[in-house]
Amino acid sequence: MLTGCSSSQWARHRSKPANALSSVLQLDSYRGPKPTDRTMQFLRRYGLVEALDEPADQLIEAALDIAQREPTAENVYAIAELAYLSAQRAEAAGDSVRAGSFYFTALANSYFYLFSPELDRARNPYDPQFRRACDVYNQSLESTLRAVQASGELRAGGTMSFRSEHQNFSVSVASRGTWQEEHFDTLSFVSDYKVEELANQYKTYGLGVPMIAAYKSDGQDPAAQFYPPGMSYPVTAFLRIETSGAAGPVATGDHFSCILELHDPLTASDIDVHGRLVPLQTDLTTPLAYSLDNPMFKKANAPMRGLRDVESSYAVSGLYLLEPYDARKIPVVMVHGFYSSLVTWMEMFNDLRGSPDIRQNYQFWFYLYPTGTPFWINATNLRSELARVRHTLDPGHQIPAMDNMVVVGHSMGGLLGHMQTIDSGDAFWQLVSDRQLDTLQASDAMKQRLREMFYFHANPSIRRLVTIATPHAGSNFSNSATQWLSRKLIAVPERLEQSVGELVRDNPESFAPTSLLRQTTAVDSLAVSSPILPVLMQQPRPPWLTQHNIVAEVDGHRMIGRVARGSDGVVTRQSAALPSAVSETVVTSDHVNVHRKPLVILEVRRILREHLLDSRATREARDERAENIRLPGYETR
Repeated sequence: MLTGCSSSQWARHRSKPANALSSVLQLDSYRGPKPTDRTMQFLRRYGLVEALDEPADQLIEAALDIAQREPTAENVYAIAELAYLSAQRAEAAGDSVRAGSFYFTALANSYFYLFSPELDRARNPYDPQFRRACDVYNQSLESTLRAVQASGELRAGGTMSFRSEHQNFSVSVASRGTWQEEHFDTLSFVSDYKVEELANQYKTYGLGVPMIAAYKSDGQDPAAQFYPPGMSYPVTAFLRIETSGAAGPVATGDHFSCILELHDPLTASDIDVHGRLVPLQTDLTTPLAYSLDNPMFKKANAPMRGLRDVESSYAVSGLYLLEPYDARKIPVVMVHGFYSSLVTWMEMFNDLRGSPDIRQNYQFWFYLYPTGTPFWINATNLRSELARVRHTLDPGHQIPAMDNMVVVGHSMGGLLGHMQTIDSGDAFWQLVSDRQLDTLQASDAMKQRLREMFYFHANPSIRRLVTIATPHAGSNFSNSATQWLSRKLIAVPERLEQSVGELVRDNPESFAPTSLLRQTTAVDSLAVSSPILPVLMQQPRPPWLTQHNIVAEVDGHRMIGRVARGSDGVVTRQSAALPSAVSETVVTSDHVNVHRKPLVILEVRRILREHLLDSRATREARDERAENIRLPGYETR
């Protein structure tokens, strides 16, 4: 049980920011930074080796003069590298003003090495120097942004003006992608952090500075109520430079109008720059880890809180979006199990989002709930929460992606998901009482709550259900001893206990000792003898639903496997089986970690890809039928 509790640090602050140029330019050498062999060749060719010992301004001026006369790719790159090295030395000496001037020079010249039309024929993307030019651009931009941030001027929607010893810059900051300028609060640098708890790190390589943006609500975004406290999201900063002078090497006195673009890597990983498709340098994993370390987020997701502090757990329960809502993307609702929280999905979430086709077509929502209460109560709350998010984000039911939802549930979460996909009829109420609900002595509010719990319909928006290590037929883990212990550990909500007590008192002999209302904890509801489980399994599956099932079994060659053979340590293979599933995958794992296993994550990815193909085929077939029945004078929508 205690494996569900996590106090780990997801992203650890580095003592020194990561720098792609550290090795190639020997930035950490005790002798100080050193030019590359190619740049040393440039210096030898033009008799400038001795100038390395002279003031850096003179060396840069001499190099700029040469590049103006001979605007070759080699010469322009040499200016950028020399300027960057000069900036590093000035920064080490504590001269931030001169360092900033040199960073600007490095930034502008590396940009023109990469994009100047004059260098198109000479530019070679297979040349290692081309990648170094990308790194000089990225690192110079990051150092520049750090200086701007220190002055308090780095903000979306703002404007800045800079004057170096060689150039003038006018910069405006604009958002590109899902987020608007007003949604940006603080900006942090990915290079300051090292991911600790997520096994895989998803990046793309190109131009730009990967950053972490803290979300700020503008009071206008309806999706804001579903974002967790302290949410952060990935951003890539790219500086687009326009010149009023020549498009070749950057000379003294040039003036530049620039746009600092803040791109959303979840919507695009490449951009158009001067007619070229340019990949962005992105990092999706570090901002996620940074967000998970937010103290408010950690407190809300503490598993023990869902057992003992039930009242406050209800206050923070609900659907959470860890990325911006996108009406074009299909929602995947992930439901955790007993003594757990939405954090348990982060390994799978990180890996799934690392696949471009998945992140371009899906958005991931997470349901957080107090796991100590019976699962059918939490299933009722999930049903209400799904209705609330639909009413908030798509009140007119006009967004197709909302009607193509996928639910993925681990352990008890699979039961919550299953209950969203069936019609109840009278079957569940008959487990409560043999009297008609409307004949009970109870308040209207109480009767309405009972109707919500025991009379419901399958959600037509859920088209696919994936259950992982789910105790469809109960678990032997729930026995007399654990049930007794759970009643000691789990705090039953006072309102629930009081309302059930009043209902039983006011309606004597209406509720049998085995009535579903007598189950007060999640452990009770998961027992093999729990009356609700066979009823749940027997309810017919709606025709639009596709089910998939994943089963875990411990390694029989290990000690725990000899004791728990034929199960995952909590749920037996027989109980985890789901006959109505179109696919069933068996993996070697224990119950707690099965949804973090690579084979399981790959299977969920396969299912999502299959769902995407089926959705497209269905849409094309529907469009074809609409085309065939179109009549003159009528428009098919």
